[in-house]
Amino acid sequence: MKAGKQFTDDLIARNLLKDVTRVVVDVYGSLSLTGKGHHTDIAIIMGLAGNLPDTVDIDSIPGFIQDVNTHGRLMLANGQHEVEFPVDQCMNFHADNLSLHENGMRITALAGDKVVYSQTYYSIGGGFIVDEEHFGQQDSAPVEVPYPYSSAADLQKHCQETGLSLSGLMMKNELALHSKEELEQHLANVWEVMRGGIERGISTEGVLPGKTARSTPCCSTTPDAGQPG
Repeated sequence: MKAGKQFTDDLIARNLLKDVTRVVVDVYGSLSLTGKGHHTDIAIIMGLAGNLPDTVDIDSIPGFIQDVNTHGRLMLANGQHEVEFPVDQCMNFHADNLSLHENGMRITALAGDKVVYSQTYYSIGGGFIVDEEHFGQQDSAPVEVPYPYSSAADLQKHCQETGLSLSGLMMKNELALHSKEELEQHLANVWEVMRGGIERGISTEGVLPGKTARSTPCCSTTPDAGQPG
């Protein structure tokens, strides 16, 4: 989703969005092999439409995707521009890897038959993406954290030396990167998304995308475990 959003942001920044008539997505390697099951195709489409993982309206996704599948057209960048997007031609999965990483995708914008912009992205884990130009580059000015680590053993050592719990130690590191208010807001947002997923899971009947029947909803009331913290 982040790659799709970044791509349309780049089109806007380069003043190319209005010229685009079609967008084609090619997904490679491991990202492709798990793509359908992990809804990678849906995530990319929603990103092209202008969404991000932490703000997308999850309940609106099925209807939006159905509309794209039915009409073969896609509104980019929160409705700023519409393009051709027949899914069977514009969302392509390839078993082979790109050269730099097994989780790769290439998004291409065309005006007629002419390529006006193309970018390759790699999903490098932890919700992070990097484009081909910046792949493997280090942050020029990384922020130092009080308890750096590269392994679980490092974390265990820090906890033993400081008496901090693992969660307490990670909070100290996060506070070197973000304010307390930013962290609390982010965690509250994460909790709302998780709770929404739980609610949908226990109240939705029917068949899962993999053709497995859902279990009968196990609860009749909305779960409420209070607020995080």
